[in-house]
Amino acid sequence: MPLTDFPLFDSHFHIIDSRFPLVPNQGYLPDDLTCADYRAAMANYELRGGAVVSGSFQAFDQAYLLDALLVLGPQFVGVTNLPSTVSDQEIIDLDHGGVRAVRFNIKRGGSEDVRHIETMARRVQELAGWHVELYVDSKELGGLFDTLVSLPSCSIDHLGLSREGLPTLLKLAEKGVRVKATGFGRVDFDVPTALKELYNANPDCLMFGTDLPSTRAPRPYRDEDFLLVVETLGDDDAARKVFYDNAVTYYRVRL
Repeated sequence: MPLTDFPLFDSHFHIIDSRFPLVPNQGYLPDDLTCADYRAAMANYELRGGAVVSGSFQAFDQAYLLDALLVLGPQFVGVTNLPSTVSDQEIIDLDHGGVRAVRFNIKRGGSEDVRHIETMARRVQELAGWHVELYVDSKELGGLFDTLVSLPSCSIDHLGLSREGLPTLLKLAEKGVRVKATGFGRVDFDVPTALKELYNANPDCLMFGTDLPSTRAPRPYRDEDFLLVVETLGDDDAARKVFYDNAVTYYRVRL
């Protein structure tokens, strides 16, 4: 099946540009993946937009993100790391620049502490209509369950990473929490089974992303990951929701 059979909103990828500040995380610094590099990597897809996600190694730098969104164009949005001390005006300015969410990186750090998640989630929703995103091992979600279902809107990266937390992730999906179908090479479970269970729990929850350039992943992204979604769901309408419709609605993309 050609990769162009479905439109794609890439819900999770990183732009890494060493012209801007990078902060070593646990001694790690990634290689560059510039906007031009990303466009070249996605040349065989029907790419119609995406979400540029700030990594731990970008900490609270906003300059790289605003530059990337300007270069990539209005169908692309940003997910950023912000301190709890950020001003209202900066949130509004970032929204004007295309940012649509704030990230809590529990797995790697480089973001605000999760104890601020409820306050920040409500604040960014009220100011700019944003949601929050969590990079977290799903085995840690039990202690966060009541908080997450009370938030205006949130999503979980990389299918939650671990088998142990899948039952909790499924319950969160049933409650309206979104889940990124990304990082298939990072997880310790059968991806097709998880995709089916999550889609059945909530057809609106899954949002596919390439996770390029797959920093520190045991196995990086490959085209077969895209094709696996089609094969697993076995329905063109379902695949279109996961590849495009769900994320475009969630990120409030200006079409």
